[in-house]
Amino acid sequence: MSQQTFALPYRHPFATDNQYKKSVAYFSMEFAVDQALKIYSGGLGFLAGSHMRSVYALKQNLIGIGMLWKYGYYDQGRKKDGSMEPEFTEKMYSYLVDTQIRFQIPMMGKNVWVAAYYLDPETFGSAPLFLLTTDTDGNDESTRAISYSLYDSDVTYKVAQCMVLGIGGARLLEALQYEPEVYHLNEAHAVSALFHLYKKYKKAAEVQKRVVFTTHTPEEAGNEKHDIHFLDQLGFFSGVDLETVRKISGIGDGVFNHSLAALRLSHKANGVSKLHGEVSRKMWKSHPKIAPIGHITNAQNNTYWVDPVLEKARLGKDIDAIVARKKELKRTLFKTVADQSGKLFDPDVLTIVWARRFAAYKRPDMLVWNLERFKKIMENTKQPVQVIWAGKPYPKDEGAIATFNHLFYLSHLFPNMAVLTGYELALSKLLKDGADVWLNTPVVTREASGTSGMTAAMNAALNLSTFDGWICEFAKDGHNAFLLPVAQGEDINKQDCDNLMDTLEQKVIPAYYNAPKKWQKMILNSMNEVSQPFNSDRMAREYYELLYN
Repeated sequence: MSQQTFALPYRHPFATDNQYKKSVAYFSMEFAVDQALKIYSGGLGFLAGSHMRSVYALKQNLIGIGMLWKYGYYDQGRKKDGSMEPEFTEKMYSYLVDTQIRFQIPMMGKNVWVAAYYLDPETFGSAPLFLLTTDTDGNDESTRAISYSLYDSDVTYKVAQCMVLGIGGARLLEALQYEPEVYHLNEAHAVSALFHLYKKYKKAAEVQKRVVFTTHTPEEAGNEKHDIHFLDQLGFFSGVDLETVRKISGIGDGVFNHSLAALRLSHKANGVSKLHGEVSRKMWKSHPKIAPIGHITNAQNNTYWVDPVLEKARLGKDIDAIVARKKELKRTLFKTVADQSGKLFDPDVLTIVWARRFAAYKRPDMLVWNLERFKKIMENTKQPVQVIWAGKPYPKDEGAIATFNHLFYLSHLFPNMAVLTGYELALSKLLKDGADVWLNTPVVTREASGTSGMTAAMNAALNLSTFDGWICEFAKDGHNAFLLPVAQGEDINKQDCDNLMDTLEQKVIPAYYNAPKKWQKMILNSMNEVSQPFNSDRMAREYYELLYN
């Protein structure tokens, strides 16, 4: 760890812009700020990382509070046969500053020590970040392990992790002698902080006026819930009695709903796309006294993600330069493909990429559901196609791991199909740079926003997608993207699969090979129309305008 000194009371390290003077503490379980700092799993982290980079660019008065995961999420290794295997390796970061702040939180029947480390904003060009860990002197192995792995599969440890982020984050701010005007919960993981604040201020209204909440969950079943007595025994409510907990958080029975409590104890809330805002308002409308739910559509940081040569060509409307640079970027990606798979891909061939977290509702394997049609596309030598998959399943999600491995084994049959491991920021950037088509196949309304297609579009890839999340605000079929019709009726999987194959066979592949001018026009439309509306600078501004002020 860095030996740089750390002074108290803490003061925000850069002069803030007058538009963004209000002080904010942003709580998130994960941040994807840089490839070198492995404290994220997927989309929530990518979003938070881009947000923190825009905070730095706009000089906003915001600090981030997160967790320092000893093993990160996990490293996606391979078994002897090449199938994937989660690996857990200790991570060390010499550039983090030890604040020397230590405090104890009562949890799991013990007093658990929490240590705080600091990421200076100049290190990666982000908001200042404070990262909490229980892997510190004074704790036994069982409590050190709380901060070992992001999203622990053991329910007690998962809740304890949320308590370190929530209660620990609130305690950290007190230790820093830093009183933010706004507490922003990015998802409900840190909701335990609000009971610590209630104990401090004695009134729910005093908590509400300080708190805002961003929900990322598009369906009721996805909201975290636990037995209220189980949480109480762990110390989740900071000693606030259960009758009061129920009263202020809207819990009518013995099941504590984390998102509902966050909505009850906030004064403003937001979904993460226009559609998700509508879905959220509908989902929560039966619950009284919750914060009004608006929407601020997710975005990604242009400066971090966009290839500068492509961006210069976009601004100059130089389609020839875009085409030439895209071919170079494909060659770069294909070195990684060759390294991992032993396959040599051709930069002149249409390249389709499906890459994001592997989860059932995202339907990563839809392209191979109709194996005969997939085989026909893959074996077409006149209009050839190359397909790449990448992404990390949750390490205990046996179904998603089986899907990943099924695709890997299937790839043995096709020299133009590759399944890559190690989907983190660096590989994500390579894939977005090198993709011609970015495939997105979630069940409609199940994807709150999704952001991977934004950064693919910024780098001259065309989205091929179901009509969900951010896509609804961006995509115009045949103009800047290819859209699948919204499936109706009972067997939506078959309809979506059929529509996907039809779209590939009748629109996407013919356009790439037979109508290059149309393809190039669509690329330029896509790049121009994603550039500002889905840049996280816009998002960071809107958080101040719509949620904080």
